[in-house]
Parts: sequence; structure tokens; C-alpha cells
Amino acid sequence: MKTSTLCGLLQVAALFHIGLVCAGMAMPKAVKLRAHLAVLPSFIRRLFFVYYIFIGLVLAGFGCLTFVFAQFMAAGEPVARGLCVLFCLFWTARLVVAVFVFDVRPYLVNWYYRLGYQATNLVFIYLAAIYALAAWKGGKL
Repeated sequence: MKTSTLCGLLQVAALFHIGLVCAGMAMPKAVKLRAHLAVLPSFIRRLFFVYYIFIGLVLAGFGCLTFVFAQFMAAGEPVARGLCVLFCLFWTARLVVAVFVFDVRPYLVNWYYRLGYQATNLVFIYLAAIYALAAWKGGKL
């Protein structure tokens, strides 16, 4: 695989991050989040929304960093390689949580949500794999 090919695959990964942010913005309505949170104390409700927003900002940051620095990641620059390892660990952990921790079955009420859930897990796999590849092969292509 050429460095330019890996760079392109990393830029696709960057776009997937932005897609996950967009999907995340649709999630509260899909799971009726406000109704679930309404019974919680105000502090916990606000804490949840702050965490939710921070996660979205982190994902947007991952995407922006990947898009802007894809060439350096593909080239195996040391700091970029470290970033790829971090991103790979993050997405691997996120996939494990999606599969073994979250029970989303009650929310997969139609084919659209089921398809979206499966697509999201495929994106997690892609992200973990592409960052692992960049960390392992970057600069050696």
C-alpha cells in the first residue's frame, strides 16, 4: 500500500468522525433522552449533557487532526504514530463497549435504527483498523 493510499484512508476516517458527531446529534431524539433524564437531579442532568458535548468535541477534534495531519500519520512521524496508537486504543475500547456493555436492543425499534447501529459498529471497526495500520505501517509502505 502506498503512503498516498493510507493518507486517503485516514482522510476517510476523518470524515467518519464528523459523521459520528452528526449521528450523535440525532441520538437524543431517537432514545427519548430528555424524558429519561427528566427524573434525574439537575446536576446529574447537566453533567450528562456536558459529557455528551465534550465527547462530541473530542470526536470532532480527532477528525480534524486526522484530516489535517493524515500525511504525517501515513508517513509514520513519531508523534503522529503515537496519536494513531491512542486513536486505535480509543476506537477499540469504544467497539468493546458497544458490543459488550451497552444493551441497545430496546431502542432498535425499526430497520433504520438497526441499520444505523450496525453501520456505527462498522465505522468503529474501520477506525480502529486504519489507525492500527497507520501506527504499524506508517512510513514503511
